[in-house]
Amino acid sequence: MARVLTGIQSSGRPHLGNILGAIVPAIELAKANAEESFIFIADLHSLTSSKDPELRIENTRAVAAAWLAFGLDIEKTVFYRQSRRPEVTELTWYLNCFTPYPMLANAHSFKDKAERLADVNAGLFTYPVLMAADILLYSADLVPVGKDQMQHLEMTRDIATTFNRIVGEDILTIPEARISEAVKTIPGTDGQKMSKSYNNYIDIFLPEKQLKKNVNSIVTDSTPMEDPKDPDTCNVFKLYSLLASEDQIQEMRGKYLGGNYGYGHAKKEFMELILEKYAEERKAFDFYMSNPEEIEKKLAAGEAHAKAIGEKLLQTVREKLGFR
Repeated sequence: MARVLTGIQSSGRPHLGNILGAIVPAIELAKANAEESFIFIADLHSLTSSKDPELRIENTRAVAAAWLAFGLDIEKTVFYRQSRRPEVTELTWYLNCFTPYPMLANAHSFKDKAERLADVNAGLFTYPVLMAADILLYSADLVPVGKDQMQHLEMTRDIATTFNRIVGEDILTIPEARISEAVKTIPGTDGQKMSKSYNNYIDIFLPEKQLKKNVNSIVTDSTPMEDPKDPDTCNVFKLYSLLASEDQIQEMRGKYLGGNYGYGHAKKEFMELILEKYAEERKAFDFYMSNPEEIEKKLAAGEAHAKAIGEKLLQTVREKLGFR
């Protein structure tokens, strides 16, 4: 099978959207993959938005703990921090020199802030090139991406194609995107896409009291408790349906339509479902966060493996560019 690579930023603790949209699918894909998969924590990317070193360390630890808590098999997966492999930054510079300005100026990550150029640092502008280096350094064949990241994957393909054409040899593997149609956009507490940027996320790893407060923040309408309610327009029901079995979903749907069932009742059931469904993962997460040396040990092993693979590709690139 193909070599698969995926990464997640350490811009905050992983939320339910990250877990359902990235972590769980990537772990399942890694289990099914005959080849090694590469999963990394994109802590260099987080520097474009956050300059707090202690917060970055804590977030990186939380991201690693979440992957491990959900059963990532480090025997089959190269698990590493992006920042511990300086080969990626060297390759980024080489690729920068093959990347046209208009391509970067057209990137969504830049255009979203182009009206406020004072807020745009060079790291944000060249973000797609670092992402390309993440992928190309390890000769990834398949990259699971959401639809919002598809443009960056296309840029990676264009950069690699241009590089290969200019040096006259297929040095860089042209990756393919893997988009799962089964993973829909995960709604946040306000109905928009769940995102740290919108501060509308559900953190399943919070202590129970804080998790309850988090769940109770889900926005609902003002329909009286005794009246029937439309489950298909309710944020609580949408989130509950992502975790529940078909029988549980139909049971709650009946309660909504039958009346005398308040949103507070639904939130309570959603809270109980999180605690039941993710009991082991919450326990494992707390263990890793309390024992950071266990995280360090697992990441260090992956980083040593990634180094051996990345250095081999990088040496070939150096030679092709005349840096012998």
